[in-house]
Amino acid sequence: MPEILIHIPEGLSDRLDKALAALAPEDAALSRSRLARLIADGAVTGPAGPVADGKARALPGAYSVQIGPPETLETLPEAIPLSIAYEDADLIVVDKPAGMVVHPAPGAPSGTLVNALLAHCADSLSGIGGAARPGIVHRIDKDTSGLLVVAKTDRAHQGLARQFADHSAHRRYLALAHGVIDPADQRLRGLPGLGFEPGGTLRIATLLGRHPTDRQRQAVSFERGRHAVTRARMLESFGTPPQAMLVECRLETGRTHQIRVHMAHAGLGLLGDPTYGGNRRPSVRALGADAAAAIAAFPRQALHAAELGFLHPVSGERLAFSSPLPPDMGTLVARLRGGASIPEPSAR
Repeated sequence: MPEILIHIPEGLSDRLDKALAALAPEDAALSRSRLARLIADGAVTGPAGPVADGKARALPGAYSVQIGPPETLETLPEAIPLSIAYEDADLIVVDKPAGMVVHPAPGAPSGTLVNALLAHCADSLSGIGGAARPGIVHRIDKDTSGLLVVAKTDRAHQGLARQFADHSAHRRYLALAHGVIDPADQRLRGLPGLGFEPGGTLRIATLLGRHPTDRQRQAVSFERGRHAVTRARMLESFGTPPQAMLVECRLETGRTHQIRVHMAHAGLGLLGDPTYGGNRRPSVRALGADAAAAIAAFPRQALHAAELGFLHPVSGERLAFSSPLPPDMGTLVARLRGGASIPEPSAR
């Protein structure tokens, strides 16, 4: 069983799990959550003997951390084709299709991205978080398409997780939504949590948490929940008068269903979103019969993770990736443009 020795210097007053995580060798990639599990398993010994409480104050001296082999998961590898934008020994960037769940869960035990990665990466995966599995650093919804990065090593997982936690990772989404973003719209200006920034960008800042009556949904709150910020900018509007738009959304935070919930809060629910999109009937008069029918028939939330950028957690190189609109969203845009549409300037 591998052993890691960590020395706690005199005068350090941090709690033990935090101190051990900060002072552990970088290659060990010991997170506080993993250390908590190791402490619970009796695998950490300090100057006063076996450690039982990771929340206790750190004592100066040497600590021995016994690290066992990664746990074996019940999730099985499946030979599912993947669209890979980039891969090296530390990480892999995947362009996920709509309809694929990222991680096995009740109701989706197989056919997930994790199943596919376990088959694709074979024996190259490290014991991320104490389990032999790909490191899912961030997720996108089953019916959202586009880019996400997955760690293949402990070191990469921790480095990527830090960038998502401090909001330095770049994420740009493209969506099709009901309504339009107009800085002169007094309705938008009057909604809590909404404000406009230069260039007509709509900033939505609220708390997000579980819906009080539907545990499968998220909801905007101003009293409890996690801080969430989304910026949305209209790229193109459709209809006369405008009824729908192509919009870019940039995430400052990454909460569950964040874009979908925030856009719905602004009265700009995504086309095809069965949970948050509302029951709007597209106007045949404003959009034309074909475009209105295309909106009504679109089978998923029209949301695509189009850009992803971050610093490589090992080399430090800046990596940036882009993904074009998938065929279903591209076809919907074409049918919307077939009616009356008003291009908006794209200030890049």
